[in-house]
Amino acid sequence: MDFHLQFPVMPLPQPIQYDQKILMAGSCFAEEVGAMLQSGRFDVMLNPNGILFNPLSIVKSVNQYLDQRTYTEADLFQHNGAWHSYDHHSRFSGTDKEAVLAQINASQAAAAKQLKEADWLIITLGSAFGYTLKEGGQLVGNCHKMPQQQFNKKLHSAEEIITAIDNMMHRLFFANRKVKIIFTVSPVRYVRDGVVENNLSKAILLQAVHHLVNKFDRLYYFPAYELVIDDLRDYRFYKEDMVHPNAQAVQYVWEKFAGACLHQQAQATLKLVEDVSRARRHRPIIEDSEQHRQFLAGYAQKVRTLMEQHPYLDLKEELQYFSRG
Repeated sequence: MDFHLQFPVMPLPQPIQYDQKILMAGSCFAEEVGAMLQSGRFDVMLNPNGILFNPLSIVKSVNQYLDQRTYTEADLFQHNGAWHSYDHHSRFSGTDKEAVLAQINASQAAAAKQLKEADWLIITLGSAFGYTLKEGGQLVGNCHKMPQQQFNKKLHSAEEIITAIDNMMHRLFFANRKVKIIFTVSPVRYVRDGVVENNLSKAILLQAVHHLVNKFDRLYYFPAYELVIDDLRDYRFYKEDMVHPNAQAVQYVWEKFAGACLHQQAQATLKLVEDVSRARRHRPIIEDSEQHRQFLAGYAQKVRTLMEQHPYLDLKEELQYFSRG
């Protein structure tokens, strides 16, 4: 007897391989899956602007990478003793203005380089709601807990989202002729907008994404949203806030992603990398025992072999850790 609805996830015709470069942008759920790829030692740059939720802010960030945009003091504002950028997550904020700008511009430069060389751009859309400053009309990626009355809130239409992404893609494909795009819609439920409003927002995102994927080659859709909402479909797969998928749900989606989006050879290599990662987390009962020294030496050799067989794998930290024995 089945207690939940399972559905097949269509594999990519040309799956992701280990020697390829990835740029990921979007919501907090992108951070979860992106962290899995980083842990597996894929060459992935994750959210160069920090977490972004609405499609127009994500599009703006990608266009700025293409423009190789440099931020200046005029792009920052001060609030509660810290400097912020409306285009960036609060992880970039700080009390030292010059340090904030340096961090932002270093991330911008790294993102511009990664995007120019990327084989994959993975975009996770969170919400169709966007915010603009009432004074000046600037699109805001993060409100930084500024007073709500300073912003206009808008539910973007599918047509607006399609047009914005379409224009960005034309620029991107001209700059990088090999890059392919995977779209996902975040299963995080933005109930602060309202339950009905959240569902409307997700429907708009799904409509826009499927229009684009059905219209263009090199675009693909991975059903992270449907895997949580329709497959798992149970509050036991959410955190205590009943909004964010919990670790079990993230792991379930990750396994589906790996099976559908990673090349079979990459999946096999990933298992070896995961074994090395588990071994690194191992804590011995007796640190200086002969048994533990043999354990370290054995895994040091495994890491060397992996690096020889897959020279694009960055396992220097792991090799240093196991070589200490």
